[in-house]
Amino acid sequence: MRIRLIAAVVALALSVSGAWAQWTADILGNGFEKRYVTQPADYSGEVRCTVVRYLPPDSTPAHSGRGVLYVHGFNDYFFQKELAEKFAAHGFDFYAVDLRKYGRSILPGQKMFEARSLKEYFQDIDSALSIMQRAGEKEIVLMGHSTGGLICAYYIECNPTAPVRALVLNSPFLDWNLGKTETFVPLVAAAGAVLPNLKISQSGASVYAESLDKNYHGEWHFNTKWKLHESPDVTAGWVRAINSAQDYLKEHERLIKIPVLVMFSDHSYSADTWSEDAQKSDAVLDVADIKKYGSTLGTDVTLAEVPGGMHDLILSSKPVREGVYRYIFNWLSKQGI
Repeated sequence: MRIRLIAAVVALALSVSGAWAQWTADILGNGFEKRYVTQPADYSGEVRCTVVRYLPPDSTPAHSGRGVLYVHGFNDYFFQKELAEKFAAHGFDFYAVDLRKYGRSILPGQKMFEARSLKEYFQDIDSALSIMQRAGEKEIVLMGHSTGGLICAYYIECNPTAPVRALVLNSPFLDWNLGKTETFVPLVAAAGAVLPNLKISQSGASVYAESLDKNYHGEWHFNTKWKLHESPDVTAGWVRAINSAQDYLKEHERLIKIPVLVMFSDHSYSADTWSEDAQKSDAVLDVADIKKYGSTLGTDVTLAEVPGGMHDLILSSKPVREGVYRYIFNWLSKQGI
């Protein structure tokens, strides 16, 4: 009986921690590896997240003790190889996580991007941070883009003792950008409590995707089955999850005690059709909202406006993103990281 009990406890520990999983070659190629982490099942069934790491081909297996964890946005996944290479070149071990029901983590039959609370993603971040700590990372920077930025800020506010030294937010989704229809968000969010699967259509505009995709006007290759050109329908439950997290951050101002860098473009783009200006501005969010609500996140917040920046600043034109990288690393250096 004792042997069975010990075996059961060990099996449970391995299942929850994902320690059974092995690093395997990733789709991004040389130097990139992935590792699946099975999480407890939720309302839709089996769930997993995927941790990706970058080991520069010319480096030794030893870790620097400084690491960054990158969290992608909505309708997205990690594909930004250059970001990983830049951090590695500056002495950081690079990790990213594809959250549950996104990218590499999607399981057959799952509804992509489904969520009823952004706290669902906390397990995924916890798993990635645990993997990094076991690898010897002592100073960890958490970096999030768009919805990932909202999730990261929410995570840190709810987990003030998390092993994170600094927070870098790339165009975080801190408020809706819906114009006059924004007044209906609380009603939809309320409906999400009882009708979480109620479909909510989105604009269907592909301006932003066309600005990124090398097959159109951009310079990037990505999997269009994981990052769709037209943002898919969401649910009332998802609206409730986003709205609840945003409201929490607004109601609990300046709770984040670690240094926070909030970066955003200098202007937004609102047209439904593509033009060259779409590649020099944020075609997704209202940058004024990012600046307004980003400034209240913590006790040590640095705001950085990026002229000519796109919604994902690190996918902007080369001169712009090179400036973004310089700013990030200079800022981290000032924090003593």
